[in-house]
Amino acid sequence: MTEFLPLAILMTSLGIAPAILAMPDRWTRVRTAVNLAAASVKVALVAWLSLSVAQGAEYAVTLAVAPGLALELRADALSVLFLALSAVLWLLTTIYAVGYLEGGTDRSRFFGFFSLCVAATVGIAMAGNLFTFLVFFEFLTLATWPLVVHRGTAEAHRAGRVYLAYTLGGGLALTLGTVWLHALAGDVPFVPTGVLGDLPQSHPLTLSAIFVLLIAGVGVKAAQVPLHGWLPLSMVAPAPVSALLHAVAVVKAGAFGIMRIVYDVYGVETVAALGLATPLVAVAAVTILWGSFRALAQDDLKTRLAYSTVSQVSYITLGVALVSPVAAVGGLAHLIHQGIMKITLFLAAGNFAEGRGVKTVSGMDGMGRLMPGAMAAFTVGALGMIGVPPLAGFVSKWYLGAGGLDAGQPAVVALLAGSSLLNAAYFLPILHRAWFRDPPEGAAPRRRIGWMLALPPAVTAALVLAAGLLANAPFSPLGWTRFIVSLEYL
Repeated sequence: MTEFLPLAILMTSLGIAPAILAMPDRWTRVRTAVNLAAASVKVALVAWLSLSVAQGAEYAVTLAVAPGLALELRADALSVLFLALSAVLWLLTTIYAVGYLEGGTDRSRFFGFFSLCVAATVGIAMAGNLFTFLVFFEFLTLATWPLVVHRGTAEAHRAGRVYLAYTLGGGLALTLGTVWLHALAGDVPFVPTGVLGDLPQSHPLTLSAIFVLLIAGVGVKAAQVPLHGWLPLSMVAPAPVSALLHAVAVVKAGAFGIMRIVYDVYGVETVAALGLATPLVAVAAVTILWGSFRALAQDDLKTRLAYSTVSQVSYITLGVALVSPVAAVGGLAHLIHQGIMKITLFLAAGNFAEGRGVKTVSGMDGMGRLMPGAMAAFTVGALGMIGVPPLAGFVSKWYLGAGGLDAGQPAVVALLAGSSLLNAAYFLPILHRAWFRDPPEGAAPRRRIGWMLALPPAVTAALVLAAGLLANAPFSPLGWTRFIVSLEYL
């Protein structure tokens, strides 16, 4: 029983990938049934796992690779947080992708690698030690590259080359840091409050250098400045891929890696004692502001959303780096909140492109009347990103600001206020165009938006609202992050 659930959750995506890749493209109904059944089963299994972990159950499976080296899958409270996000959004994105790619080509290849991508994400979430995390982290790079270049255009292949250059470079840094730390400390399991023991006193400079390598390695996928250049270029990919990269898989895997390194490898007290927390706060602050400023200058809608992700994901880094339990609650909650807000925005943007051929901010005039459902979902996501109460983004920012005060860094409140103003500056003009300007003359739908495209952004927009209104419920993202923080700090 202790081995069943982690393996079953992994195999719901990893196990079906070879079968989907082997299917002829014309097997549309069979492929759709397999995809949706697997994604639904994964949600059910993760719900079962969440309830069990909340009641104190432990799940683990280990495969020895070499003396002192093992692949280990283990479910803890932090794993469940990331697993729940991945499972729920995979189901919704799969529904959307089936509708989006209807009539397209190479669909079996797309959904096969889509499943491999989610399998890698699940492996990252349940990695029980640093070595296992590294294996699945690199697997994620290989699984997502075919999705980035799926369209097969020259622009897509250029984006794919840049993506590989960044992510393989980050993977090299992560590998070097992992090998160096293994040589120094042996096996590195993920344990709340860290596993380094007395090493910080005897090897402070070495551990600081390793920390830089590890954070740089995961920081590429987390799109931390100056390692973010791949993300805007990757927006050439189809809308379901963009949603996957930003809300479910790659960017979130990087942010999750920062959490694991700070909390479960080094421990927050060691990070603070080595003087590493302040530089990490500085990186987060620069990334938050830089991403927002760059978003202001973008007319392409998906590119504006990409730079918004660069900024917003760094709230997670900020919450981790402030070494405050209150800020940690905000940062961890934002892992979920940003995911559901950003996937709402990307799915709605995909509908604008599919339904009206609109891909730019300047083309959004009258979209509220032309596509009211999609625009309503986009509006909820955008207002959440700005931090308007009672939406999910407000909850995250409130705890981050309170955490900054708790950590003795009131400048964090000014940073969050400035960031929210910048968020408003690049989102409100879109909303104004959509709701308060007339549609261009002769505007007509180019394609009917079916339920598979309309439903997912409506559901995620409802989740954005529910995560704010029900923030104090035990199984809300906020409630679960409070449980995690109690383990990491106590």
